[in-house]
Amino acid sequence: MLKKVIFGLFALGLFVFLALQFVPYGRNHTNPPAIAEPNWDSPRTRAYFFRACADCHSNETVWPWYSHIAPISWLIQRDVDRGRAALNVSEWGVQRNEGEDAAELVQSGEMPLPIYLPLHPEARLSPQEKQAFIQGLVATFGGESGKPSSEVEGGEEEEE
Repeated sequence: MLKKVIFGLFALGLFVFLALQFVPYGRNHTNPPAIAEPNWDSPRTRAYFFRACADCHSNETVWPWYSHIAPISWLIQRDVDRGRAALNVSEWGVQRNEGEDAAELVQSGEMPLPIYLPLHPEARLSPQEKQAFIQGLVATFGGESGKPSSEVEGGEEEEE
């Protein structure tokens, strides 16, 4: 009797898992074209950004194999959608970006998200790289510690 119950629960769990794979959310793994980037203060800052941040904050997301499996795909899609909405360096000057907060979020350890780092060890910056990256972000985007070194390509519109 116990074996039948365990087998029934396993079969039900497998059925639910397979049914989840047909939910369309989390399956749009297209990357829109890159339109414009900010005027990076240096190639090094850009390289650090694309190493640690671009999967969620650009249109150049690398979609790993597990991003195709629900419900994980839903979480990844949500993080990419939110990341692109807040800061998308591939649509600079087209959408309002929150670049001025980038250095502070990296300094405080809020970015990259801690859940991102175990499966993306390349995004983990050494203390020296992190400090250079933060300085580059301030020089590129401005923020509490400084003003942008130059205006962005195409100009950034202010909301009133």
